Amino acid sequence: MRNKLTFKIISGVVLVLAVLSISVGIAGYYEFTYAIQDQYANSAHNTARTAANFVSSAFVDASNYTIREWQLQYQTIKREWQRLADTQDATYIYLFKASGKDYENVTFLVNIANSRSRIGAYSAGYSIVQTDQRYLNAFKKIYDEGKERVEIAIYRPENEYESGNHITVMIPIYNTRNRAKAKIVGIIGVERRMEDLDSARRSYLNKVLAITSVLLLITIVNYAMHLRKNLLRPVERMTAETLRFARENTKPEEPLHSTIKLNDEIGQLAKNIDVMEEDIINYVDNLTRVTQEKEQIKAELNIATQIQADMLPKDFISREEFELYASMTPAKEVGGDFYDFFMIDSDHLALVMADVSGKGVPAALFMAISKALIKNRTQMGGTPSEILHDVNNQLCEGNEADLFVTVWLGILEISTGKVICSNAGHEYPALYRKGAGYELFMSKHSPAVATMEGIKFRQNEFELNPGDNLFVYTDGVAEATNINDELYGTDRMIEALDKTQNTSAQEILTFMKKEVDEFTGEAPQFDDITMLCLRYFGGANNKS
Repeated sequence: MRNKLTFKIISGVVLVLAVLSISVGIAGYYEFTYAIQDQYANSAHNTARTAANFVSSAFVDASNYTIREWQLQYQTIKREWQRLADTQDATYIYLFKASGKDYENVTFLVNIANSRSRIGAYSAGYSIVQTDQRYLNAFKKIYDEGKERVEIAIYRPENEYESGNHITVMIPIYNTRNRAKAKIVGIIGVERRMEDLDSARRSYLNKVLAITSVLLLITIVNYAMHLRKNLLRPVERMTAETLRFARENTKPEEPLHSTIKLNDEIGQLAKNIDVMEEDIINYVDNLTRVTQEKEQIKAELNIATQIQADMLPKDFISREEFELYASMTPAKEVGGDFYDFFMIDSDHLALVMADVSGKGVPAALFMAISKALIKNRTQMGGTPSEILHDVNNQLCEGNEADLFVTVWLGILEISTGKVICSNAGHEYPALYRKGAGYELFMSKHSPAVATMEGIKFRQNEFELNPGDNLFVYTDGVAEATNINDELYGTDRMIEALDKTQNTSAQEILTFMKKEVDEFTGEAPQFDDITMLCLRYFGGANNKS
């Protein structure tokens, strides 16, 4: 890891420095070239101005000269220009006229080559057709735009036909000194070799390369040492510590921040690792403790679930007069719903369906108390309203949690099918009349039990005829909700119950649980689902 990280960082630094050095070198190379070119151009311009002092506009125009006079003037100019070319180190000095549509026709009047030049000069009157666009553009700038100075830089290898790298400066010759009325009659051009340019540029590049290499080497060495001290070694320590901690999960003998004494992001990272290790150790300790506690609670809840299940009667009654079955499915480990049924005497059967407010352990405890009180009080005799009145007063005592329980309590007289019942805030029971289907028994409610002391509970009566069924349930059935927040409702419940005619009580409850589950689908069960079904076949006094 260290070598890879070192390589990546130093490679990045070298690349940045190399790009920077190359950019500076290229910029300096061109600036250096342009500076030398300007020196040659200024020298050529000074030579051209000096050469112009020996030329008159009349000589260029030749209208006021005889042939002999023009030739004498020509010889004088050529002699002076030769001396000028040799002393000023000019390669060529020439005077010419340009004509034609694009100034492509060039006629030389005077053309002098340096004595040391291997290339000869043109003779007077020599004409050529110029095709080099650079020269044509220069002619246009002088003739059309009135430029006082035009430069042309040529870069090419030197051979017996070409003069290598050189620069040409051109200036106009006017027919009068009055520039307002002046007309350009000719052009003087001075060409000068830039023989020192290549060697100067090579020397410059060599110096830049040498200096850059030395500076780059010094920078890399210093940076690598700094990098190792302030990054690589701390990272190695942090890597080793994280591996050790992952393996041992214990505090280090010496914290990282005490060995990595840096006041930058690396130092802060070392402190954060120390804090993280301590937090992880504390978290693991807490998680272990919480897991143990959770396992203990789970075990206790399993026991509570079993205890609660054992409290509900499982010996469902099946007699000649009636058939009975009940079920309870809690939403949590323990629930607040409960059902009960028991014989009060040989001719009276008590039926209880109740739902404690709340969920979980508190509701389960309140359920156990309520179930015991209701059963004990019912077995002592009395009407349902009297039973709930007494149980209500007992549950209100010390009810600091403000829990309450909805109760449907019915007492069936087996011999006649007469049912006396009291509804304390509970769901309406569903009655099946033979040949007519199920319907809700809509009686007036009383308040729930344990809401307030001294309540008098209403009491109702109905009769079961042979072949009738009684279905009581908690709100976990009617208020079952699917993923679209739709309630199952009593209408769907009645519709489903109507499909269960001529089936046993157990089959009815099994079918209803399946219907509710299919309706809710993937939605979680949020409330206990408790149901009880009694099928009445007729008593001794009520046989058909």
